[in-house]
Amino acid sequence: MALSGQPVADADLNPGALVAGGTDLFRGRRASAMGYLGLPIVLAAVCGILFLWLGTQDLGSIERRSLNFERISTAFVEHMALAFVSTIFVIAIAVPLGVLLTRPAARPIVPPVIAVANIGQAVPSIGVLVILALIWTIGFWPAIVALVAYSILPVLRNTMVGLQQVDQPTIEAARGMGMTKRAVLQKIELPLAVPVILAGVRTALVINVGTATLATFVNAGGLGDIIQGGLVSNRQTVVLAGSVLTAALALFIDHIGGIAETRLSPKGL
Repeated sequence: MALSGQPVADADLNPGALVAGGTDLFRGRRASAMGYLGLPIVLAAVCGILFLWLGTQDLGSIERRSLNFERISTAFVEHMALAFVSTIFVIAIAVPLGVLLTRPAARPIVPPVIAVANIGQAVPSIGVLVILALIWTIGFWPAIVALVAYSILPVLRNTMVGLQQVDQPTIEAARGMGMTKRAVLQKIELPLAVPVILAGVRTALVINVGTATLATFVNAGGLGDIIQGGLVSNRQTVVLAGSVLTAALALFIDHIGGIAETRLSPKGL
């Protein structure tokens, strides 16, 4: 019953509304948790089935050396290092360069820069690795250079697109309020472009996880060592295990990237 002439809320008339609202909230949280944990659970199950299956196989000495825990964990750490270090360099290069290319004074150099970035992705990554091995050396850093060249385009292009899609009236309004060009870039343009930039970073990271398997050809390690070892020794069990682990890692990284893209995007966009 209402007191002092105050209006009666719907929840006062229907106590079940509070229960229903709480149930909807619980269902929403449960759906969100399943969205976050669903794919990792599936991937963990796939990897578990893989190792159970390997346990049923009559593995020779070569298979056991290639698929022991120490060997797999070492290859995994090397693979993650290749993917993440190269992606950090991609972000450090592509985002500032993308900002620069969207400034009016830089318009004349946009076509040649984009052409160079396109060449980096058009040339097969194994070709870049071989060229670097011939003119430089083999190991971790040549692989990083090749991965950066191969994955820089998505981040560069998405940075430019994200900044270019910011409404011009919004920028002009900010300038009319007395904000400097630098302040407009930092407080208006970049925050509004963050979702598109993050999508490019996610794409580059997944590309690097997949392409890092080729780093084995320049002695840079990674899960490609397991696959290559299986191919050289004609052990299909080793090839299958390395391929499944690489695919599961790429899917997991893409999933984590999607969560980060959602969480790091400014609210309301």
